Amino acid sequence: MSIGALSAGDSPRLCGADDEYCRVLAESGAELPPIVVHQATMRVVDGAHRLRAAELRGDTDIAVRFFSGSPQDAYVLAVRANTTHGLPLTRMERTVAADRIIASHPQWSDRSIAAVTGLSARTVAALRRRSSDAIARSDNRIGRDGRVRPVNSAESRRMASELMASDPNASLRQIARLVGLSPTTVLDVRRRLDRGDDPVPAGRRKAPGRPLPHRTERRPRGGAGHDDLDVLLRSLARDPALRFTEAGRLLLRWLHRQAVDTEEQIRLLDDVPAHCVEPVAELIRRCAERWLDFADQLEQRMSRTA
Repeated sequence: MSIGALSAGDSPRLCGADDEYCRVLAESGAELPPIVVHQATMRVVDGAHRLRAAELRGDTDIAVRFFSGSPQDAYVLAVRANTTHGLPLTRMERTVAADRIIASHPQWSDRSIAAVTGLSARTVAALRRRSSDAIARSDNRIGRDGRVRPVNSAESRRMASELMASDPNASLRQIARLVGLSPTTVLDVRRRLDRGDDPVPAGRRKAPGRPLPHRTERRPRGGAGHDDLDVLLRSLARDPALRFTEAGRLLLRWLHRQAVDTEEQIRLLDDVPAHCVEPVAELIRRCAERWLDFADQLEQRMSRTA
């Protein structure tokens, strides 16, 4: 259809289309896939870079596929598309998108929104807790499988803790399937038990907790929580001294790669082959030692310049 009949859509990209990326597409000479257009408004849902590249080539027409849903669903489609192909969204753009989807689709589960935005479910849950919209904090969620589940999972958490006590070798995924929780929640139960805490957070207890089952002692896990890491990374990503220098952008990319989220840890934990466990664990420890040494050097440099 005619390029002149189209208008800019509600893009999740905070800074609009990337001019350099558009030029690369235009000069590639490759046939561009159809863009997605909201039929009711003729606004571009997915394909702003391809549209601009076509304009740079001097084209007057472009192949399109129409989307006929609501504007809110069109925005969700735009976010999903931009996290799976083309120029990736930044973490800040995905976080802003998750905030909007929480407001427009409050009945969706944290995992459903996480799947669309490319964030972890824990990050989406933290964003929902900070939401001022009471609807966004409703008592039920629609999961990715379409089933409605209650938010309060106190009894399931207690069942998970009992399964851990009766079978310490059971994987997080096995327990999650048995009690109807996400692997992330089951991991939180395990960490609470490691610390000697009640498996149910104080705010979710409807009655005094039962005595904790006896478990084999595990070494406590230290360090900042994943939500704390998200806050630190977002703060650093907004700092112009890092964003607008080559060295700063390289550092941010390193930090983002190292800050593995909890769900990724869970997936990797159960999938590492048994014969690779020891060398993988040793490599992780050595990498951690290098980062600790790097942190020490940074702090020493700061003390010398203070």
